[in-house]
Amino acid sequence: MNKDISAHNLSIYVANRPGALARIAQTFSRRGFNIESLVVSPGATGDFSRMTITAKGDEAGLEQIIMQCSKLVDVLACREHTDEEVVARELVLVKVAVDSGHRGEVLQIADHFHAKTVDLSEKSIVLEATGSSEKLDAMVDLLRKFKIIELVRTGKVIMARGERET
Repeated sequence: MNKDISAHNLSIYVANRPGALARIAQTFSRRGFNIESLVVSPGATGDFSRMTITAKGDEAGLEQIIMQCSKLVDVLACREHTDEEVVARELVLVKVAVDSGHRGEVLQIADHFHAKTVDLSEKSIVLEATGSSEKLDAMVDLLRKFKIIELVRTGKVIMARGERET
């Protein structure tokens, strides 16, 4: 039997207590899910933190993770989100080795993806871009023909559309 392994986006609200992240990560690990990105930030009031987790695994395992996470003392809410019901963004910083002869081409790519130049030297350029994972993947793919010195991504952050809370 072939399991459907796909990416899932979850938002989890947790009390600000030591060890909460470790307990949640262990829940994913026990179910054979690989956490692809994890973003943790203070919630609106500061009494809790908000985790956005993108993980790969099967649907049945995901349901178990949501139920198990919801039972943890520190967890206030745990919910999966589809791409249609949320605004999802990522940030990427990419440092590209570039000489003066190729700088214009790199800047054209940056302009196309609405990236900002945040550092520029004789031999390199650092670009910052935000958007969907697919958009950032496309930009990085075009920049690969130059030498990428460093690359860092934040991971996906999500927020519910409309009046709903994530």
